[in-house]
Order: sequence, then C-alpha cells, then structure tokens
Amino acid sequence: MQVKRTKYNTRSKLRWGIVGIFVLLLLAISFDVPKYFNKVVDKVNNTTSLGLPRIPEKNFNLGLDLQGGAELVYRADVSKIKMSDQTVSVEGVRDIIERRINGLGVSEPIIQTTKVGSDYRIIVDLPGVTDINTAIKMIGETPILEFKEQNNIPPRSLTLEEKKQLDLYNVNAKKKAQEVLQKASAGQDFSALVKEYSDDTQSKNNNGYLNYVGKYSAYPEFYNWATSSKVGEISKTLVSSTEGYNILKRGAEKPGENEITASHILICYLGSKGCDQATLTRDQAFKKAQDLYNQANANNFADLAKANSDDLSNKNNGGDLGTFMPQMMVKEFSDALSKAKVGEIIGPVETQFGYHIIYKKAEQPTQTYELWRILIKTETETDILPPQSPWKDTGLSGKQLQRSEVVTDQQTGAVQVSMQFNTEGTQLFSDITTRNAGKPVAIFLDGTVISAPRVNEPIRNGQAVITGGFNLNEAKLLAQRLNAGALPVPVELISQQNVGATLGSESLAKSLGAAIIGTIIVMLFMIFFYRLPGFLAVIALTVYVALSLAVTKFIGVTLTLSGIAGFIMSIGIAIDANVLIFERLKEELRWGKSLKAAAEEGFLRAWPSIRDSNVSTLITCVMLIWFGSSFVQGFALTLAVGILVSMFTAITVTRVMVRFIVPWFPEFGNKLFLGYTQPKTEEVKK
Repeated sequence: MQVKRTKYNTRSKLRWGIVGIFVLLLLAISFDVPKYFNKVVDKVNNTTSLGLPRIPEKNFNLGLDLQGGAELVYRADVSKIKMSDQTVSVEGVRDIIERRINGLGVSEPIIQTTKVGSDYRIIVDLPGVTDINTAIKMIGETPILEFKEQNNIPPRSLTLEEKKQLDLYNVNAKKKAQEVLQKASAGQDFSALVKEYSDDTQSKNNNGYLNYVGKYSAYPEFYNWATSSKVGEISKTLVSSTEGYNILKRGAEKPGENEITASHILICYLGSKGCDQATLTRDQAFKKAQDLYNQANANNFADLAKANSDDLSNKNNGGDLGTFMPQMMVKEFSDALSKAKVGEIIGPVETQFGYHIIYKKAEQPTQTYELWRILIKTETETDILPPQSPWKDTGLSGKQLQRSEVVTDQQTGAVQVSMQFNTEGTQLFSDITTRNAGKPVAIFLDGTVISAPRVNEPIRNGQAVITGGFNLNEAKLLAQRLNAGALPVPVELISQQNVGATLGSESLAKSLGAAIIGTIIVMLFMIFFYRLPGFLAVIALTVYVALSLAVTKFIGVTLTLSGIAGFIMSIGIAIDANVLIFERLKEELRWGKSLKAAAEEGFLRAWPSIRDSNVSTLITCVMLIWFGSSFVQGFALTLAVGILVSMFTAITVTRVMVRFIVPWFPEFGNKLFLGYTQPKTEEVKK
C-alpha cells in the first residue's frame, strides 16, 4: 500500500510539472508578445468581471544597427587638466551627456568612454534618433554649473491690455467649443471632428483616444462625468478642465487598481528630503522608528503620530494620508504598502524622506472608463506671463570652482563633499553665504538642481563643505558632477554617422529569418534522429526560445546584430545538452537496461559533460563582457543568458517530460523510443 501511495505521489508531481512547463511557456510568450495577449485579456475583461491583469507592452531594446539612429564620436580636451584628474573629469562629462540625452527622450542610449593614445573619446549611440542636428546641439556644449539663491522679488501682475487679451481669447474658445458640441450632438462623425478641431496634439492623431481614465488620473472631471454616463454617450454639455473645454465620448469600463486608505508616522534624519528640522542621525532615526513600530497598534497609532511624526502636513490628523493609489507615493513606500494586508502595521520603511511606520486601514477596487475627447484650449495668466523662477542668479558658476572632492568629517566620520573656489569665487561665495545664512543655496547643472544645501553660517575663506547624510556613492556622484561643470573639459565632435531605419529593419529581418530557419532545422534534426525523445526536445527548445527572449526583455538587454548572433549560437548549445542525454540513453539501452533505468542514467551520466562545457563557455562569456568592446559584450551577454536558460530547459523541462511518458511504453521501449526493443537474453549476458 505504501509503494502504491509513493507511485501515486510521484506521478502526481510529474503531472503538476507538465502543467508548470506549459504555464511557464504561456507566460513567457505573453511577455514576449504582450500586444496579442492583452487583446484577449481586454475581451475577457469587457465581457466578464474577472479583472485579469494586462502585461506591460514593453518592446525589446534594439541597438543602433537594428533600429537605426545616430552615432556620435566626441574628443574630450583634457590638455588643461592634471593627469591624475583626467579620467574622473571625462567620466563627469560622460554623465552630463547622459543627462542631456535623457532630456531628448532617447530609448536605451549607449554612451562609452575610451582612451586612444593620450586622447579620450566619448562614443554616443542614439537608437531611433532622426534629428541628429538637435542631438549634436544639445550634447556639444560644455557643462554649465551655476549657484543660485532664492528669488524673493514678487511677481508682476497682468496689465489691463493683457487681461483684455486673455478674456477675449477665452470667450472665443468657449464659443468655438459650443459650436463643435452642437455638431457632435447632431451626429457628425466624432473622429472627423477631432481631426478638424481638437487642440490636443497627443490624442488628435489617435482620434481623440485617452485610453482608460481612473479616479486618480490627470482628468478627475472626466472621471466624474464618465461615472454617470453610458457606453457610446457623448457629453451633452462642455466639460471644463485646466486645459480648456472638452467634448467627451465614453467607451467601455473595466476594473482599475485598488485604492488604499492608510496612515503613517515619519521619522526623518539629517540629510533626508524636505526635513530641515531634523536633528537625528540616520541610525538614531531608525532606532526611534523601530521603537514606535514595536509600540504601535490600531488603537494608539493616531496618538503616536501626533506625538512623534515629522510629517507636519498630517501630524495633527494622526498621520492620516487619506485614500490614494499606491503609485502616487514614492516607490519604496508603495511597494511596502502593496504587500501589506489590511489592518497590518509595517515598518520601519526607509524612503528619501526618512523612516515610515505605515498602518494600512483599507483597500478597495476602483473602476476605469474608456474615453475620447475633443479639446478646445483656453489660456490662463501663466500663458501670457510665465511663472517666476524660485531661484535667481548669483554670478557664481563653474568658472570660479577650482575643485570638488569627497571628504569625511574628522569627528563623526560622515561622508561630505568639499568645494574650493578661486579668488574671484571666494569673494562671490562670501557675499552669497552672508546674505543667505540659514537659507538654501541651489547648485544647478545644465539647468537642473543637483543639490540645495542650507547655509549654516557665512563662509569667507572659499572652502565649503556640503553635508547631507550621503553614502559614499552619492557623494562621489555629486563631486563628479560639480567637477564636470567646473573643470574645462570641452568636447569636440569628430565623427557622426546616420544609420537609416531601412538598413536597421533589413538587418533585423535577416537576423530573425536566420534564427527561425536555424531553429526549424535543429528541430527537424532532433525529431528525425531521436524520434519521440527528439520531439520532447523540440518542446523544451520552444520553452527555451520563449524564456530566453522573456529574460532578455526583462533585464533590458539591448539587442544588436552581434547579440542576435549570440542568441542563435545558444540555440545550438541548448540542443547540444539534449543530444548528450539521448546518446547516453542509447548506450544504456544497448547494455540491456530497462527504459526507465536508461532514462535516469542518461540524465545522470550526461550531466557532468553538460555542466563542464557550459561552465567553460560561461567563463569565456564573462571574460568577453569584462574586457571586450560593446559589440563583443552584446554577443557574450546574450550567449550567457542563453546558456543559463538552456541548462534549465535541458535538465529540468526535458527530464520532467521524459519521466512522465516513460510509463506509457514497454519496459525496454519501442520504435518511437529510439527504436530499441527488449534485447535477447544472450545479448544481455554479453
């Protein structure tokens, strides 16, 4: 009876293993091509109340040679910089270029620095960029470092003439919107009206489509209208928003994300964001937060928040944050809150603001509504008179900064960033710190604030220290950015190359064609030579291909021609493991072992060879990634991913399927199973 129970348990585990393999295959394929999977999900959600999650429609990261774009090569002039500072300075410039490119919205740019003789080169690959002149203009400027103080000059008001101009514009906009509304209500084609009248350039090219709008979206007015309207209905009156007057059309509805009601207690520390009143060190703040967490329960949470929280915006309300969507909070906070159960108190959770103790009070679902709109824009005072900047120039810039470096406080050991100014900068900095004692002075790099330290006292010797609870990496990055704006490292464009989208798409098509043909040939080979085990290897290879692509997309590998070559090569390596296993299986059957024993021995005896060959290839990949150029690194990375996935599919996926089907056959197999039958007695004796 015990033997039967063991066999039943083993068989049951194998069944679940088969189910797991096909579920894994389905998930991998849905992540590889989410567009088609999401269409099915949307249809199911529109006809049922299941609320199935959609897969994020993230594309593969394609390199310059596949997507097309631009390649720029710059020479960094380090002739005026000491030899010991040259490498750090060039890395600082590379960081600035990366920040500028991010402003262009380029997907997955590749920026590398290399040394050619005594010269430094910065190579910039910009996939998908068609306006190369804009990129050159934005990149090819020396980094701008500025020191600014708070702007206390009151903003001016609109003149009478400007007010008349504003009122007239908005009157005409409302009149136009009402005319469009009448046409829409009369049954004119909504898409045609969008193309003719809408001022929303983003949705205009998509017939006014806004996708699904939720309770906490950027359009609360639209959500309120949609909750009381029906599918296909067009708004009977104009719907006002901050942008202007809207004519809306409603589509389907579906469940959105859950909204959460929560409270928190914040304990901030020196250097945490938005906490000028902090007196505790990071360790002290953690200890206090831990003590409060140990005390907290549902009954005393509000009292503890009132007595201890550093969040002044809700301290008097017992730390009540109200109801919100998790993504409205910073990532660390929302991640912790999403994992917590209703009624649970969690913490301490660290964010940029300090340590939080969080009480999750409730969680409830929300609905989202599919909407289209026609927008007729209105103007506000800020369209005529832009808002005044909160910071103003001081005259102090990177020209007067001689050097910045990471130092430590001799008494506390805290990591700090020091700045040394020249003679002109010393006088300017003395004047600035004198009139801004107790106030912040912002440091801008390329128009973006990189630090806004508070001035504790006037500094007259030209040597300043920025404190703020930095860790070593944060301090290094700040010092590097300060030096990038201070040291004279102009960059000169020495080469530019456009890679056309046609050439990129042609290369991609040929590469994919080679991968598909190669995979099909390998599959046919396995079925022809190994029959049923070969067919199982084909299933495992399908899992391998889908899973490798999913892993490549998930970790954000940028695919290039060399990377695809590495992937194609890994297909052969993936099937090689199965060849070793099945050849060993043949030998075991020739020696007269039963099919079950031969199958187990085939996997056990083939494993050392598979392990050793794959590990040696992985070592080679690591060396290529470490020492190789970008193209070689792309090849090595995709090959390494393929090897790791192939070891899983060959040893786990193939093995589970072989174990599952072995009981279907006679003890010594048949023609479907490598063509062997029960051997003769005298052959066994031999």
